[in-house]
Order: sequence, then C-alpha cells, then structure tokens
Amino acid sequence: MRGEASRIADRESRDSLAPKLRDTRDEAWRIGNELFAITSLLDHNVHVERALTDPSRPAEDKVAVLNTLLGDQAHPMTMEIMTDLVGRRFSRVSDIANAVEDFGVDAMMYYADAQGTTLQVSIELAQLHSSLLNLPVVRSKLYDDSVSSETRVKFFRALFADKDFDKVTMRLAEHATCNLRNRRYLATIQWLINKFSRHMGESMVTVTTATPLTDEQIDKLIAIYSKKVGRGVHINSVVDPTVLGGMRVQVGDEVTDNTVIAQLDHLQRTVKATA
Repeated sequence: MRGEASRIADRESRDSLAPKLRDTRDEAWRIGNELFAITSLLDHNVHVERALTDPSRPAEDKVAVLNTLLGDQAHPMTMEIMTDLVGRRFSRVSDIANAVEDFGVDAMMYYADAQGTTLQVSIELAQLHSSLLNLPVVRSKLYDDSVSSETRVKFFRALFADKDFDKVTMRLAEHATCNLRNRRYLATIQWLINKFSRHMGESMVTVTTATPLTDEQIDKLIAIYSKKVGRGVHINSVVDPTVLGGMRVQVGDEVTDNTVIAQLDHLQRTVKATA
C-alpha cells in the first residue's frame, strides 16, 4: 500500500498532466509502451529508483539521471511525465515505479479513447478474467517468476491465439505477465478492469451463464446493480456451458457464484469433510 506522500504525488501529477497526455491521441500508444518499459527498469534497479526519489538530491540532478537513462529517444510527453514525477516526494523509493505504471495505463486508455475502443477493451479484459477464473494451473503459469518474462508472454500468446483481442487488450494483458510486480495475474487484470470502469464512469458487471442472457434479464441486472453500486453499469455477458446452469456475477473483486457447477463443487467438499 502506498503512503500518503506517494498517493498525493501520483494523484497531483496525473491530474496536472492528464489533459496533455489525452491530447497525444495516437501517440499515446508509444508513450504507454515507453512508460511500461521504464516501470520495468525501475522495478529491477533500486539504485536508479533511489537516485530519482532522493529528497536531498536537487531536481536538476534527477533530470540529468533521466537524460542519461532515456537520452533523446523517449517521446517528449514521456520525458515531461518523468520530469514531473522526479520532482515530487514519495513515501518509498519503489512507489515511483507504481506512479509510472499508472501513467502507462492512462496512456493506453487515452489511446483506446482515440481509437473508439475503450468499451471493447474493458469488455475483453473482463472476458479474459472470466475465462481464467476456473483455470488455476494456467493462471499460475502466467505469474510464475521461476521462468523468464519472455516465456510467460509466449505462453499467453499461444493460449489466446484464437482470440481477436484489441491491441490495447493484448498489450495490457501481456504487461500483466511480462512484469509481475509482485502481483498475481488475475489481481492485475482486475485492477485494469477497475481502472477502465472508473475511466468510463461505469462499473463492469461480468455475468457468466450457460446460455445467453435475454434482453429482459440484462435490463433487470442493470437496474439491480446500478442501484447497488450507485452508478451506471455495463453488463458483460459471458456464455460458458460448463457452468451447467445458474449465474456467476462479478463486480470488481466481489464474486457471487450461484452456478450449478459451483453448488456441486460445494456439495462435494461438504461430503468429503463429513466423511
């Protein structure tokens, strides 16, 4: 959890630079990728993190470190973001990497906005999350730090090769396994879903059923969950015949599983426990 100083630094920096980052439109793709690369660099080099967050070090020295690291290769907006961040105070040295990653995700969201695919990416991330819920072995391979990041990314691409995901969905999903950042894979995907939901001003409600929902069912779910969360919701309907019947509903980190398969699993565990 970030300390108060880090939360303030992150929020103020993003609030001040959001309009400029949003205005980069198609260039936001490049900026987001650069920021993800810098996040990884910081995560793997604590000496650089310390050099960029040392409160006793003049801001000019920190900018000089940035120039050495990035040279003239980085997009001007990337450099402006990093210059702003190193001029702020962080609770812990590692928190600057969190702030850079946040900016990277923001850039990807603004790129999706420019392409008109923001809702599509949000839905695809929810579909990805739902598809992995009952695959613990697969999930564990996506955050297995005993293998290289290249191996994990290659595994992800092979796993979802038949999915026609948007390029932003793919980039975010690959970032989640390429740079683990001490998080489990699904936790990162859920974090991304939540960020997109807040960005759109809606909450994503993923509903998994054995057969497609009717329009009447969708309208009813929208009414129920809009009232429950106090804001507009989007229903992401996922059809999974293996659940047999019933419904699994996920809103943020909260999952309500009333599917037949979940009830059978619960019954089996109960029988084993009492045997």
